[in-house]
Amino acid sequence: MTNRIGSEPLPENSQRVVGKDAMRLNIAIGYAISQIIKTTLGPKGMDKMLVSDLGDIIITNDGATILEEMNIEHPTAKLMVEVAKTQDKEVGDGTTTSVVIAGYLLKNAGTLLDKNIHPTTIIKGYELAESETRKLLSEIAEEVDLSKEDVLKKIALVSMGSKGIGSVEEKEHIASIIIDAIKHISEEGANKVSVDMENIKLEKKEGDSVMATQLVKGIVIDKEVVHPGMPKKVEGAKIALIDAPLEIEKTETDAKINITSPDQLESFLKQEEDMLKKMVDKIKAAGANVVFVQKGIDDLAQHFLAKAGILAVRRVKRSDMEKLAKATGAKIASTLDDLSGEDLGEAGLVEERKVAGESMVFVENCKDPKSVTIFIRGGTEHVVSEVERAIKDSIGAVVSALEDGRYVTGGGSAEMELAKRLKEFATKVGGREQLAVEAFAEALEAIPTTLAENGGMDAIDVLVELRSKHASEDGKHFGVDVLSGKVEDMKGLGILEPAKVKKQAIASATEVARLILRIDDIISAKGTSKQQGPGQDFGEM
Repeated sequence: MTNRIGSEPLPENSQRVVGKDAMRLNIAIGYAISQIIKTTLGPKGMDKMLVSDLGDIIITNDGATILEEMNIEHPTAKLMVEVAKTQDKEVGDGTTTSVVIAGYLLKNAGTLLDKNIHPTTIIKGYELAESETRKLLSEIAEEVDLSKEDVLKKIALVSMGSKGIGSVEEKEHIASIIIDAIKHISEEGANKVSVDMENIKLEKKEGDSVMATQLVKGIVIDKEVVHPGMPKKVEGAKIALIDAPLEIEKTETDAKINITSPDQLESFLKQEEDMLKKMVDKIKAAGANVVFVQKGIDDLAQHFLAKAGILAVRRVKRSDMEKLAKATGAKIASTLDDLSGEDLGEAGLVEERKVAGESMVFVENCKDPKSVTIFIRGGTEHVVSEVERAIKDSIGAVVSALEDGRYVTGGGSAEMELAKRLKEFATKVGGREQLAVEAFAEALEAIPTTLAENGGMDAIDVLVELRSKHASEDGKHFGVDVLSGKVEDMKGLGILEPAKVKKQAIASATEVARLILRIDDIISAKGTSKQQGPGQDFGEM
């Protein structure tokens, strides 16, 4: 193979792979990525330890986190990472599922390519199958809304099931907190529920058990009260949010002040003191007894605030200010001149507490908070981080179920039912596309097979039994129960998942498979990187 495109030679060190060789290389890489993270799927999935160049350690089995933290360099492998990122951004859960399906779609496409079926035929078959899957999903899904708390809790528990965050009791505790938090911030529209996940703040501190994780009906700020003379606890708080510094701003022009006598200096300092006192007087006049300032607070202003018995916190992040506004009903004032009693928010209690040796300010017992905090605890930093990832995934799953209004049974039962119906649909498609639709159905069967493998079960026996169950009329809810090691009715066990997560996972997987299968020529302008990390030797181009 020469380094030429047409008659033009390629630059030195560049490499080129053409035709089926390029396709096979891409398929092998895509499949390799899915094999790396497939062992993390399900409640009995294993964890990965990721060590960065700097020696930072992450222990997780969250698909999106694994792929994001791996130092992947190959361009095709990066496309697989994009699938996980899209899944994570859109629905917040199901990242491992989407990558595993994508890997098997590519592997099955490779088998069809060996039978001399053209890539565009495979792609067309996959597109037909994906379109049909959308329709089938809506047929097998059932409805859910905010009133069905038991269903939502089961969805939250299943999402957390694959995360190694502790006992059943701990997962139950966290699931209850998540449902409670979502109920506070959800808004019901004319025909659907909308939930802004940004309104649930996740604050974490190691040093206690996972059971100590709590829902704060308000906001936790990782800052301390600015002055030791200020009260550390205020009940019946009237809260002012100020987006302006409580200090005398120095002018940016090169102005000079000539002071020729001590009286002039004293007068100048007195004037500065009066200005700061007026600022504090305005806050006091508005009736505030707690102040959160986005910018700085001068030492003298701190003294005046302390004398007035006002609790103050400075340099609060903009995002936290917005959450405080939603939780307390306060309006953020851009200048002190605008501040009035109407702009103040309310909270039952504002208190500085020492947590794990650090001071944090708790704003809680808000009347009708539209922003809340889940305060995460755990024995070590790694545990706390994994609980946080589990909570994020779980919130994403519950919100997806609410916004879409539908759920399906888990444990691979939905994928098995879709695969069975797709095989029936394939016979109607006919032609060579029929083979691609069947290959798509087989790729969906990889989910229950992987669950069985990860649970230490015989994957072939499980697949045969599942096909047999789903062939009967009342067998559509049968899936893999990895805890008992049997094929069981998932609806009876309460293993439920959002239909939206499944829909997005299948759509993302089809998209990346289509993208990779269209590539028949890889031209690399510079040679393969010499600095490839361990375990990432995906072949040379």
